[in-house]
Amino acid sequence: MSAHQYDEGHTVAGWTGFGIATVGSTVAGVGVCAVSALLIGVGLGIVAVSVLVTWALHLTGWGKPPGRRDREQWGMRVRDPSARAGHAGCVGCRLAGRGRPAEEYTAEERAIAVVPRGSAPAGETAG
Repeated sequence: MSAHQYDEGHTVAGWTGFGIATVGSTVAGVGVCAVSALLIGVGLGIVAVSVLVTWALHLTGWGKPPGRRDREQWGMRVRDPSARAGHAGCVGCRLAGRGRPAEEYTAEERAIAVVPRGSAPAGETAG
């Protein structure tokens, strides 16, 4: 059994963005060591691409919003069915024009959007 009582991340979008950003950071770091403005610029460009790739994957359903999900949605290879409508409180969805007016979200969707990181309901431990 997992130590965590709910899923928090571990998505295709998250890991892909992390991998690309790691390569970009490495290239920029080599540029700093080699005193090469070109390598630093290329590295920062790769990091910017990682943000765009992560955002695109999130919008296509490969990234999930923070908070609680049903156990069937925990798998990394499971697409998020609510991505097309936009996630409550998600900046990426709002930038893509997918947000709904606040009054259209259900009370459960609003509660998920405002759960602070590291908090856990009564009877459960965070982390």
